[in-house]
Amino acid sequence: MKEFPNSPRLAYRRLLKALQPVVGAMLLIAILTGCRQEREAGPIISGIQEDVEVVRDPYGINHIYAKNEHDLFFAQGYLAARDRLFQFEIWRRQATGTVAEILGERELQRDIGTRLFAYRGDLEEDFGVYHPRGSAIIRAYTDGVNAYIDEALADPESLPLEFRALGILPGKWTPDVVISRHQGLLGNSDEELAIGRAVAAIGEEAVKSLLWFHPKEPDLQLADGIDAASLSEDILKLYNAYRKPVRFEPEDLDPGFPGSSMALGSSGEHLNGSDPVAEPVGLELPVSDSLSIGSNNWVVAGERTASGLPVMANDPHRRISVPSLRYMVHLVAPGWDVIGGGEPEIPGVSIGHNPHGAWGLTVFRTDGEDIYVYDTDPEDPDRYRYREGWEEMETIRESIPVKGREAEDVTLKYTRHGPVLFQDTLRNKAYAMRCAWLEPGGAPYLASLRMDQARSWEEFREACNYSHIPGENMVWADTAGNIGWQAVGIAPIRPNFSGLVPVPGDGSHEWDGYLPIVEKPHALNPDKDFIATANQNVSPPEYDRWDAVGYSWSDPFRGDRIEEVLGREKPLDLKEMQALQTDYLSLPARELTPYLQGMEFSGRAAEAREQLSGWDYRLEPESVAAAIYVAWENRIREAAHEQFVPEAAKPHIGSLQLERILQWVREPGQRFGNPSARSAFLKEAFESAVEGLEQRLGADMSQWQYGQPKLKHITIRHPLSGLLPDRRESLDLGPLPRGGNGYTPGSTGNNMNQSSGATFRLVVPVGDWDRARAMNSPGQSGDPDSPYYGNLFEAWARDQYFPLYYSRDSILKHADARMVLQPE
Repeated sequence: MKEFPNSPRLAYRRLLKALQPVVGAMLLIAILTGCRQEREAGPIISGIQEDVEVVRDPYGINHIYAKNEHDLFFAQGYLAARDRLFQFEIWRRQATGTVAEILGERELQRDIGTRLFAYRGDLEEDFGVYHPRGSAIIRAYTDGVNAYIDEALADPESLPLEFRALGILPGKWTPDVVISRHQGLLGNSDEELAIGRAVAAIGEEAVKSLLWFHPKEPDLQLADGIDAASLSEDILKLYNAYRKPVRFEPEDLDPGFPGSSMALGSSGEHLNGSDPVAEPVGLELPVSDSLSIGSNNWVVAGERTASGLPVMANDPHRRISVPSLRYMVHLVAPGWDVIGGGEPEIPGVSIGHNPHGAWGLTVFRTDGEDIYVYDTDPEDPDRYRYREGWEEMETIRESIPVKGREAEDVTLKYTRHGPVLFQDTLRNKAYAMRCAWLEPGGAPYLASLRMDQARSWEEFREACNYSHIPGENMVWADTAGNIGWQAVGIAPIRPNFSGLVPVPGDGSHEWDGYLPIVEKPHALNPDKDFIATANQNVSPPEYDRWDAVGYSWSDPFRGDRIEEVLGREKPLDLKEMQALQTDYLSLPARELTPYLQGMEFSGRAAEAREQLSGWDYRLEPESVAAAIYVAWENRIREAAHEQFVPEAAKPHIGSLQLERILQWVREPGQRFGNPSARSAFLKEAFESAVEGLEQRLGADMSQWQYGQPKLKHITIRHPLSGLLPDRRESLDLGPLPRGGNGYTPGSTGNNMNQSSGATFRLVVPVGDWDRARAMNSPGQSGDPDSPYYGNLFEAWARDQYFPLYYSRDSILKHADARMVLQPE
């Protein structure tokens, strides 16, 4: 695996264009030689107590050296806001329900949903879950954010491009913004409603036969009182509105901003034939096959590594965006010495290492939501039946500012279970959602603050007990040689229902509290000397708390491939660990391709099958065989959905898991009836796939390579580039070729333009910290004018890494810049 160069040459390409050739050449030479930077006096800042030294390495990571805890987190907030100011502003508006204030009435439903689902408990109680000094840490962090915002507001012309293009200014942060739940991987309400609708359409057993539930069988029966017709209403409108990504339209641009008129013609139509709607910023994109998206992590004991040291590796998979969804930092102060990545807008590090151990995460699917259905009083729709009587909904009145018109006054309603999603006054029904993440401690990832200071497996596991959201597989490896795994996430106990369909809110389907997190599945130093998770079910068969563990899991292919490689006799070195994170061997391809050998083909289909003869099942860029296989796999999934999902259920079951389809292929009697029908299905899908490739890429099969703009690539579009065509070249990144798909460890999703995957990667040899390797594409900064905006993109697209320096000597030796933040 080729290492990323010691200096971000690409990071400075925009800067060099603006400089004289000689000056640019001198700068490039300085960068390439990794010259040591002299420490410079930084800004004088009101709010910090003592000098804070900041060393920035060639990859854009700030190494923050503070003399006290307050200044450490103040500086983290200050520096993160400096790098990600527009991302911070969009987060703040999403968290406070004020997006309509800048984008108008079309965002009103979002803001209503945000306020409906706001945490309204005691803030100090909430802060205390994340860390014993959570309140002080969060307040120091927001003070740091605001200190930078004060600097920016003092010179509005220096604000990043996005503010000037939209004609807006950043607003001040308050501690409640940090603990907003809007960005979290929260629950399964969309799945729950879709399954309920499917059961209403085709029955419980038919739904179970199509979906892949395990290791236990859920109860999907709709209880008495659940009106099938009412389920068809847009019940989750407000919930989905507040969690969707923010998009910008041409009318959002400031008319006085240079170049804004280029986005629109005189009739309001977009010029140059391209889509005027920009890419989203903020949250995860909705996908039709959500269970194919996930993350990988593993810890390996020293007995299985070439160095004899334990290794922790993690590559979480999320939406591809600019700026990236994670931000890297090194935090050093008395009691703190942690490096890694996390959400840009919260203090601490959620994936990384300290002097004692390293940790990482993947999703452990935990259902923390339920939709409750109530009978309401025909005479008063705000009264709902609970047990033997009627209860009154609680109400909160709020005023929401809206651009271009008067503020909107809204009434938010709540039952004993939670926010009221929808009222069906024609059928006398109401729907509310109970959310475990509205309990104290429900801010995603923020309890990582406790993990950042863990000194042993026991302390790490204790810290895990506070990690309520999201449900995760936390893995740990330490300098004592231990490797461990603890599933985390607040888990409601459902004694008499599965949580996979809406249930009555009359008191018959209540939670029996929450399972203590340390009682979720876990392991320490297993005999096989490694632990690996990839969102598949890893709960041991002997586990007995199935009333708090779910039924829906990702396909097993990534996890099985990782287990296959880690289970080999030969010890693995760091480069092999990196290669596994970016591994493109497809287990479905290895299983499906042999079926083609016994089939009769002619013409292009016969040529295409020949391309798969002797293929190594790797979905590599430039591979024609990979392109043919992936087209076939995609067509198999489409055809299975078309053939086996009844028409009445198709609106509710948008896709079938590939593992479910392969189960039918392995045992054709389940769906196909006999092996001949199975062969006919696979053959027809193959011929259709080949025909589709010819239509897309032409008759010359040598031009059918995987990893090209027409087939499999990565182009990252800035949220405003579609509206600023004259600036698009400097805002967008790519296209570059990609390999893999959603079922390979190197997960790149199943879209032609990669929309999800691991932009953040970390491989840590425990104890030999300076040999850790990382990636965080496309760069640390969200400012298009920063040298750290896209400096990591091309290296990431080529599956490369950079060194994650930890020791002070190494950091100073490779420093790009050094400065001191000074108190007033």
